Amino acid sequence: MSKALQLLQSRQVNFLSGFVLAALWAAFAYVHILKFQKTAEVPLLLFFLAETLTALFFLFRSTPQTISSDPKDWLLAIGGTFLPLLLRPAAWGIVPAASIALVAGVGIQILALLSLNRSFALVAAKREIKTSWMYRIVRHPIYASYFLTLTGYVLTNTTLQNLVIYATTLAFLCARIFKEEKHLALDPSYRQYMLDVRYRLFPYIF
Repeated sequence: MSKALQLLQSRQVNFLSGFVLAALWAAFAYVHILKFQKTAEVPLLLFFLAETLTALFFLFRSTPQTISSDPKDWLLAIGGTFLPLLLRPAAWGIVPAASIALVAGVGIQILALLSLNRSFALVAAKREIKTSWMYRIVRHPIYASYFLTLTGYVLTNTTLQNLVIYATTLAFLCARIFKEEKHLALDPSYRQYMLDVRYRLFPYIF
């Protein structure tokens, strides 16, 4: 194991990442709960709950069998995971009806997280390969849910800051998909899984 990878997996780095996640989540939770108290917008509350569930799965994830030592993979993972916690409610949305996409995305996200369970990972890593539930439909149901949820959120809470975070996060997620599959495809069972489940995000599309 390289020194860089040892450092990234060290107790100190794990503690620091947990602390940063907790701080970002606290600020995220505060503004969204305040907004919900004022507006009673259920999609806003659902988005908050889904991001909270993701944070919990991150904290209680299992130890990986293998993990990428590429610093770019770690950067993509950190950015793609932490950036959505910088999203903030807005007084105006360009497409208010997009709240439907937000609710659908949250539903898929919760089902996908439960399907993945403690095999949840940020950086490209091999844990127990999941092929049931949502993973029988597409190979990356959590990322599919992010596309729906974040799109719905930004269309109903439209600000320049949210748009920049949205575009950057989706770019990171797309890169993460290919990075993760490159790492996981080293395992013959995952290569077979890729043949069995053809689509990455959306059936019959991609």
